[in-house]
Amino acid sequence: MITKASVILALVATLLSACHPEEPEKPEAAPVLEATTPFREDTFVTKEYVCQIHAIRHIEIRALERGYLQDIFVDEGQWVHKGQAMFKIMPNIYQAELLKAKAEANNMNIEYLNTKGLADKNIVSANELALAKAKLDKANAEVTMAETHLGFTNINAPFDGIMDHLAARNGSLLDEGSLLTTLSDISKLWVYFNVPEAEYLEYKTHNSGDERTKQVQLRMANGAVFNQPGVIETIEADFDNTAGNIEFRATFPNPDRTLRHGETGTILMVKPYKNALLIPQKATFQVMDKTYVYVINSEGKLEQRLVTVEVDLPHLFIIKDGLKDDDKILLEGLRKVHAGEEVKIDLKPPAKVRSELELYTE
Repeated sequence: MITKASVILALVATLLSACHPEEPEKPEAAPVLEATTPFREDTFVTKEYVCQIHAIRHIEIRALERGYLQDIFVDEGQWVHKGQAMFKIMPNIYQAELLKAKAEANNMNIEYLNTKGLADKNIVSANELALAKAKLDKANAEVTMAETHLGFTNINAPFDGIMDHLAARNGSLLDEGSLLTTLSDISKLWVYFNVPEAEYLEYKTHNSGDERTKQVQLRMANGAVFNQPGVIETIEADFDNTAGNIEFRATFPNPDRTLRHGETGTILMVKPYKNALLIPQKATFQVMDKTYVYVINSEGKLEQRLVTVEVDLPHLFIIKDGLKDDDKILLEGLRKVHAGEEVKIDLKPPAKVRSELELYTE
């Protein structure tokens, strides 16, 4: 039951509350966000290209005469030296041909000497002497030919190199031109790789001089980098219109014979950037495939700034256009703010930001 006293107390409480109106809400303070400035340093970009490795000389060793393969003096995978005996074709027939040619040459020589003696006495004409001389010359040529054919039965290494598998065995009947093996000179290697048109033009712009001054590295199939640098020596004359590429050739020394003809790998081409302007990637955002940053102006307000990214590095962008060295850019909270908003910033030195990125990478 409500008493008179309780009604009076309620009225008093209402009057007291009316005497103390609510305080107006204070405006929210501007957020404090991390910011920094772009920084400059020398850096580089490594571009990678799939490559094919070729020996500087890779030839087929073939028989130059027909006959039975009598001897094999080398083995598969063996390193051979220039002039070293590799194969021998049975020489009997060619030895007989040489003896026959020499006998004929001796006969022609005797005939020539007799004719010359008669010619000296004016018994025979000069024409008969000339004919005898021609027969002797022909016979001597046949001797030379027979010696050459006999020499072809001995097959020697034309240069230092490593052998591939044997294509014939002892006793095999060989025809002229039969394949015996292949030989590769791997003291140096030619490494071929294709470069897209845009990157070729960029390469030529920054390397307008002699291509021989451009060094590259080779990453082998096992992931290790080959211990010898290579030099770009030639560029093909024509583009492959179907792929939009042009072929480069680099030469690598191979003193330990580590690499072999036919291997594959990856060419690593380093492009240096001197005094490049860099910013952290996390300071950027994308709108319709364009890259922007928030720049804090002199009034402490945010400006949305379009930037041109030249190169994408781990956690960093090299900026080609859109920023100056002393611009203050927002590092965090990019999704929570908008252009024109006033913010308070905690300006971090670029060196500290850079070191934190390196720690993050590790």
